[in-house]
Amino acid sequence: MKLNEHSSKQLFQESGIPVPQGVLLAPGGLPDIPFPLPWVLKSQVLSGGRGKAGGIRLADTAEQARAELERLFSLDIKGERVRLVRVEPRAAFSREMYLSVTLDRRSRSLCVTAGRAGGVDIETCDPETILVEHAMPDAGLAPYQVRNIFFHLDLPRELLKPFSGLLTALFDMSLRHRLLLAEINPLVVTDGGELLALDGKVEIDGHRVGIDPSLNRFFEPVHLSPEENRSREAGLSYHKLDGFVGLMVNGAGLAMASMDILNYSGLEAANFLDLGGGADSAAMRTALDILFDDERVGMVFINIFGGILSCHKVARSMLEALGGEPPRKPIVVRFAGNGAADGLALLREADVRGLHLCPDLSSARAELEKLKGTMQGGVHTPVRVESTAPLLPARTRAESAPFPLPADCQILVQGLTGKQGQLHCRLMQEYGSRVVAGVTPGKGGSEVLGVPVFDTVREAAAATRIDASIIFVPGALAPDAVLEAAAAGVPWVVCITDGIPQLDMLRALERIKGGATRVIGPNCPGLIMPGRTKIGIMPGDIFTPGPVAVFSRSGTLTYECVDRLTRAGIGQSVCVGIGGDPFVGTSFTDLCRLVRHDPQTRAVVILGEIGGSAEEDLGRYMRETGFELPVFGFIAGRTAPPGKRLGHAGAILEKGSGGIEAKLRAMADSGFHLIDDLDQIAPAVGKVL
Repeated sequence: MKLNEHSSKQLFQESGIPVPQGVLLAPGGLPDIPFPLPWVLKSQVLSGGRGKAGGIRLADTAEQARAELERLFSLDIKGERVRLVRVEPRAAFSREMYLSVTLDRRSRSLCVTAGRAGGVDIETCDPETILVEHAMPDAGLAPYQVRNIFFHLDLPRELLKPFSGLLTALFDMSLRHRLLLAEINPLVVTDGGELLALDGKVEIDGHRVGIDPSLNRFFEPVHLSPEENRSREAGLSYHKLDGFVGLMVNGAGLAMASMDILNYSGLEAANFLDLGGGADSAAMRTALDILFDDERVGMVFINIFGGILSCHKVARSMLEALGGEPPRKPIVVRFAGNGAADGLALLREADVRGLHLCPDLSSARAELEKLKGTMQGGVHTPVRVESTAPLLPARTRAESAPFPLPADCQILVQGLTGKQGQLHCRLMQEYGSRVVAGVTPGKGGSEVLGVPVFDTVREAAAATRIDASIIFVPGALAPDAVLEAAAAGVPWVVCITDGIPQLDMLRALERIKGGATRVIGPNCPGLIMPGRTKIGIMPGDIFTPGPVAVFSRSGTLTYECVDRLTRAGIGQSVCVGIGGDPFVGTSFTDLCRLVRHDPQTRAVVILGEIGGSAEEDLGRYMRETGFELPVFGFIAGRTAPPGKRLGHAGAILEKGSGGIEAKLRAMADSGFHLIDDLDQIAPAVGKVL
């Protein structure tokens, strides 16, 4: 959740950081301002560059302030209309600097950045004027680091104590509220010799807001479109884009891939909308209303791959939402996976005019082409990078080392007595997995689905051998559940839970780093060795034993890929969803180390996403080790606009990162065989088997 300047300064003030007085105004006149002229009038928008766009004005008189306010409220800054203005007394200062605390994905630390110049783009500053100090989330900011920053900024010695207090307050605030960013730009030294945060920018981890709803006091709905506010209230992941095809999908990875398919086919997506697992009639009705009410949307594409979510349930929810009436705009429906045939049959029997039913993506794309007519959206040129490595079968490996999961793997379910724990325990049992224990504090001594329940993981591990644990507990409790399993010596921990604040998960992972426990996830579908064991929520019926390892950041993309492989007669040795969050336990590189000498594995498929460097890191490992297995790479989210988090918190194309082409080029140069379309995966893999 991004905060505007006014809300950021409210949080600063609560945390003991000095800020100017300020009043927030909406259109409608100039009320009494409780501080004297002259004033600074500052438009409140979430995008940067408001100064260059004329979004900051000065006023020496009340009459001038009224005129400037009228101008500001007529402004549009980078597509956002100015609806709020903060009024402050004009500050006199002698120095301006830059100071921020950021949760840094690359270094896995809290990154404190100090610049001797403020009010500028920090990326363009002379590197010698910038100092960066990294602090581990548990260790905090050391006193020597505070001194390093203070003396780097070359501040007067008498400001050491107040500066130390300000920086400590900024850092502690970031820890307390699980901030992704806390920026003061500029931090000034006033003519009176005091420090003052003249501008501020804060981003709160949305998962923390879910755990601590009191943080919603900083949310300003005026910064979002009506569609975004409605989807937020309904718990849907929605982003507005530039096209004319309304998109509704289950799963962030598949939603990004669907967006790419549309954009590269001249069927530009009007939005990104991830239903997730919430495809009940209320969520479906809200989602359809959002798309129907959007004047830019000419038709709707519903693309569902049923995993645990049944397509039959989606179809039933859709019919309930439509109330037996034809949709206000044509809907193209593609179902695959769990319940697809039954779902399509239900819609066919309903015989609702305006529904176009398709069994696969190719036919859905063709149907959308027919409906397109004269509709036009933005133009997206396909980003294609040619693979440079020859497409060859696996080379002879010097040793043999099977994937390190016992054939008779014994599984513990943390959170067994909850609804999700029981559901997926039953499905794992039906697959043939050996669930031997469950843990729910306070429920010890009971039994669920024939499985004994313990109060602690330590008690369960003392009673029976535990090879792997799977976690189904709420986001606020999941990091501690990971630590508990690791402390009990559980070798594999699969954390299914999503909604975990990034800082909390990073803290847990850093505490167990270097230990014997391997963590999969969080926010993942789990792990499966087809025909042997399933530790996760994947639909077991689409998997079949074979020679291909599939590692993915997305559950639904895993299902799409595996379904194609299986239908082509190509089985899988092991499939792992590593999770879509920025901080995950086991990386693509870690997994490729584990299958490098696995005699069952003869090829690897990597299903990646924009954001982060997991794919590039794997490429570096492949190049340095002479990795013997052919590796195929697919990246979803290629057409995502920079700066937007599309469903997965880790899937964000950072501004200035070099873009998707730089990621694909690095992968190609490292030996990946790049796949541009999901339908290409099975034929390409088949050539090396």
